[in-house]
Amino acid sequence: MGISFGYIIVMIVGAVISGLAALWVRSSYAKYSKQTSASGLTGAQTARMILDQNGLTNVKVEPVAGTLTDHYDPRSKVVRLSEGNFSKNTIAGVSVAAHEVGHAIQDASGYVPMKLRSGLVPIVNFGASLWMPLFMMGIFGLGTFFINLAIIAFAGVLAFHVVTLPVEINASTRAYGLLQRYGILSAKEAGGTRRVLTAAAFTYIAAALTSVLTLLYLLAVSRD
Repeated sequence: MGISFGYIIVMIVGAVISGLAALWVRSSYAKYSKQTSASGLTGAQTARMILDQNGLTNVKVEPVAGTLTDHYDPRSKVVRLSEGNFSKNTIAGVSVAAHEVGHAIQDASGYVPMKLRSGLVPIVNFGASLWMPLFMMGIFGLGTFFINLAIIAFAGVLAFHVVTLPVEINASTRAYGLLQRYGILSAKEAGGTRRVLTAAAFTYIAAALTSVLTLLYLLAVSRD
């Protein structure tokens, strides 16, 4: 009973943290996706301009379906922007485009945390699929050994979230600097851009905090 109740508490706290982060992102994005950027550039034009200015003419810019589905694909060397950000001239679109280009620049410059994150992908996929079954096997009679295996498996998940933090924060920092450097961001728009980029980074902080709470819970169970 204590184990089940403890896990429920961890999940509730994690859900609250993640929910607040998602709410902040969506509210920030909703507000600034309605405000046009003084530069007159769409997200696609912003991405293309910054990529070309940094010698990344080989990196493509493509639209992708959905909302907040923007990402950089390091394997295909493509910056993919959600349809609204790709085609519209908004503060949010320009900010998100610069953030994703920040990842492309990280990739091209050999940014170490990004390399580490890419290397952890197979480990995190394996660990994410295994830790819960192992944990359940442990608490339902097979002993501490399986709980310890679950801890090891989940440690890979946590490592991925921890390494992701500098990758995302650095991309947002780069984005803000790039927008200023190339005159895309006006002084009036700085606050909105900062809010969009900070909110996006906070979602990864929330994910890392939730993972830390889960690992602490698993460690407490293994001691019991």
